[in-house]
Amino acid sequence: MRHLIIYAHPNPNSLNNHLKIACSQHLVHEGHDVVVRDLYLLNFNPILSLEDMAGQVQGRVSDDVKREQDHIVWADCITFIYPIWWTGLPALMKGYIDRVFSYGFAYFYDQGLQKGLLQGKKAVIINTHGKSKANYSEVGMDKALLLTSDNGIYAYCGLEVKQHLFFGNADKTDRSTVDKWTIQIKEAF
Repeated sequence: MRHLIIYAHPNPNSLNNHLKIACSQHLVHEGHDVVVRDLYLLNFNPILSLEDMAGQVQGRVSDDVKREQDHIVWADCITFIYPIWWTGLPALMKGYIDRVFSYGFAYFYDQGLQKGLLQGKKAVIINTHGKSKANYSEVGMDKALLLTSDNGIYAYCGLEVKQHLFFGNADKTDRSTVDKWTIQIKEAF
């Protein structure tokens, strides 16, 4: 199977980077083809410009966007790894979605109804956050994140969300917990 990992975290010593490496190594060990797109290392431009918007309507995208879209076309499964900051995606990941998951590539409208164009592809989302899972559940943030990201982005574009993993208290975790999370990631595939 062809796996694309789209990753956004600026710190190469972060927990997110550890999870990315563990995920990638596991998939390679299991015999899968893996491509990792580290948005910070790529220096990906997240700003959706007027030129981008005009091009999307006409079916044209810039070279950097086309390169990312080619990776998405190639993939059978796309794994998104990023922290939750201010109850959402980091700006770089959001900008990636804005530019790469463009109209005519990831979705379109047919007689006023939205149609996802990435059908047949699976998605796994791996998020870390500072609050506990219990706190996120108490205030409904877990449901809000599933609604806005899983439904509002990934399923909207036709992706089948296989699993969405939330790892809470990520800034205060210990080795044993990280080992358990690594096992959960492996089990997701």
